[in-house]
Amino acid sequence: MTEQPSSPLVLDPEAADHHAEHHALRDRGPATRVDILGLTVWSVTDPTLLKHLLTSAQVSKDGRAHWPAYTDTVSTWPLALWIAVENMFTAYGGDHRRLRRMVAPALSARRIQDMRPTVETIVTTLLDDLADVPLGQSVDLREHFAYPLPIAVLGRLMGIPESQLQGFRSVVDGVFDTTATAAQAAENTAFLYKALDDLIATKRADPADDMTSLLIAARDDEGDGSGFTDSELRDTLLLMISAGYETTVNVIDQAVAALLADPEQLDHLRAGRATWDDVVEETLRHEPAVKHLPLRYALTDIPLPDGRTIPRGDAILASYAAANRHPDWHGPTADRFDATRPVKDHLAFGHGVHFCLGAPLARLEVATALRLLFTRFPDIQLALAAADLRPLPTLISNGHQTLPVHLRRTTVGD
Repeated sequence: MTEQPSSPLVLDPEAADHHAEHHALRDRGPATRVDILGLTVWSVTDPTLLKHLLTSAQVSKDGRAHWPAYTDTVSTWPLALWIAVENMFTAYGGDHRRLRRMVAPALSARRIQDMRPTVETIVTTLLDDLADVPLGQSVDLREHFAYPLPIAVLGRLMGIPESQLQGFRSVVDGVFDTTATAAQAAENTAFLYKALDDLIATKRADPADDMTSLLIAARDDEGDGSGFTDSELRDTLLLMISAGYETTVNVIDQAVAALLADPEQLDHLRAGRATWDDVVEETLRHEPAVKHLPLRYALTDIPLPDGRTIPRGDAILASYAAANRHPDWHGPTADRFDATRPVKDHLAFGHGVHFCLGAPLARLEVATALRLLFTRFPDIQLALAAADLRPLPTLISNGHQTLPVHLRRTTVGD
């Protein structure tokens, strides 16, 4: 049995050194008690155990129904929105199947494939704008490339008017902020729901062939009580926007940073030893867009491999980033980015019935962005040392505050 400290490990709200924190989590065994913004839960980092819990009927995502501490927590916890939304993210059993069935057509393989020319056009336009940056001047690639791509794609896919896109960006950023107080988080949630209500009103008055209109139709046309409730419709739109925006930004950011920090990886690509799809999957394994995902709940006592037990009613934190680099899964080189790694399995998109429906679109966006970026600017380089890139101050989202680069060959530090 792993010797457990008497006190839970307090997770840093700003995740200033998340890799060290993930090592500490794994050192405590397959699961360990942690403090996440004042709430004590079980962080699970062992990939085998985590995959089991993600598919087990003994674990629920519905805190209202299955977490005794829900009522006391939801009114005071800064991450209350993550457990209070009413959509696939927090649904359990039949409710989850009902909601997923209605959302799936909006993210069908045909719709995603039809987005390919749109994604390429958006990326090309962004690169045309970047081409105007003068030689020797650095540019923040996160702000001017990684951000606008998924925002534009979401705008097209969901029919979000141009005038509303930037408003969604600012409030979705707040959803991932783990340094906000409960009051600040509640204020951000109010702004977010106002934006969603405005979008629903716009698309209900003027429907089109977009995801928002399809979901509204699923709400309005079902006459047997199996459609969305008003809350489920609004929160499903929230899920689509937040899951399709911030996460894609982070994967593009992390992939570019990894390639520019290790020129050998670019050599693998140019020599044909790796593909852009390999880079995408290794990035998702090595630096997943989400570090920890709140929360799940034990419906029964759950025995752990080391002899301990997660008691019934306790909350569980899926620690994807720590699990992805577990040495039992990816060996002694698990901490190294390697596009030629034969097995790049990961949990970045979840696992089992909650596997992300938007994964094919995210993969399409990231692979297209990387391929066209490095084709247009083959001499791109970081504008500072990789070790000086600053992480986002959040224990959920996994990216950099900025990603400054020189698009053409110059001296680092100019």
